[in-house]
Amino acid sequence: MAERSEKQFLNLPFTGICSFGKYPICTNLDQLDADVAVIGVPYDMGTQWKSGTRMGPRGIREGSTLYSFGLEGAYDIEKDIMYLGPNCKVVDCGDADMVHGDLEQCFENVEESIRKIVSKGAMPVVLGGDHSITIPVGRALDSLGPFHVIHIDAHLDWADHRSGQRFGHGSSLRRLAEMDHVKKMYQLGIRGISSSKKEDVDAAREYGSVILSPRQMRKMGAERILEMIPEGEKYYVTIDIDGLDPSLAPGTGTPSPGGLLYDEVNELLEGIAKRGTVIGFDLVEVSPPYDPTGITGQVGARIALDFISFVLKEKEINAKKAVQVSSSK
Repeated sequence: MAERSEKQFLNLPFTGICSFGKYPICTNLDQLDADVAVIGVPYDMGTQWKSGTRMGPRGIREGSTLYSFGLEGAYDIEKDIMYLGPNCKVVDCGDADMVHGDLEQCFENVEESIRKIVSKGAMPVVLGGDHSITIPVGRALDSLGPFHVIHIDAHLDWADHRSGQRFGHGSSLRRLAEMDHVKKMYQLGIRGISSSKKEDVDAAREYGSVILSPRQMRKMGAERILEMIPEGEKYYVTIDIDGLDPSLAPGTGTPSPGGLLYDEVNELLEGIAKRGTVIGFDLVEVSPPYDPTGITGQVGARIALDFISFVLKEKEINAKKAVQVSSSK
């Protein structure tokens, strides 16, 4: 019988507990000690059409197990770089508690959780949930402001209200704009006839939002887009999965043809991480009931893991530079 190699603990995607990226779990935020804290918000009371994003955090977590390979980190074959090595502390904090039918309590619970994460010095990564969850997240980030918002989406989400409802998923960016600690907005991937009312677009432009469709973005190129974003400042990034083309991410309540490609989003996120300080991000509107293949959750998970990788790599590079400067004095 052939000699067997030394046994390893593989932790394959289909084994173990389905945490985000199969990272350690820390549901007691008082004990949080991490660089990045991933938290789910399984909420979809803000949707105007198809519900289902309450299952988004679970779908993203399940999709993320595919990319949990690499016991010593993740190797990028194109760049010859190791990401997410053993020194990168990423934890899954579970979900903010939801109270069915009670928007106010749900938002309070989200805000409380994010404030706790920030107080512990971790970067919050928020898995939605519909896009209205960005509102309580934005409130909770006041101590980190002022910061710019970079928004990837098919829709502008600048509705003031719908019959008095001011906290739907179509109003999230307008609510952020009303917060004193939020500066300029860059709204990318916006498209589609009737995706926004003209008065909402006018209001966003009056506020100072930069609004670009995928076609406009492709004509400009990623480098020119990134040059529009002030360098060396703080950014919060909110990513609606329908910013991508529905051929890549069909499991969402409001799909819109003509969206961004994965590589385009990936390149943009890497550039943002290099340009300044990312204080947190969310990924919303993944709705597993409309995608039996699970690819939407996988794409969402991959985007989140990519962005975490880029942010932590820049943190590592900057820390090394600081040590070199200190040692040269």
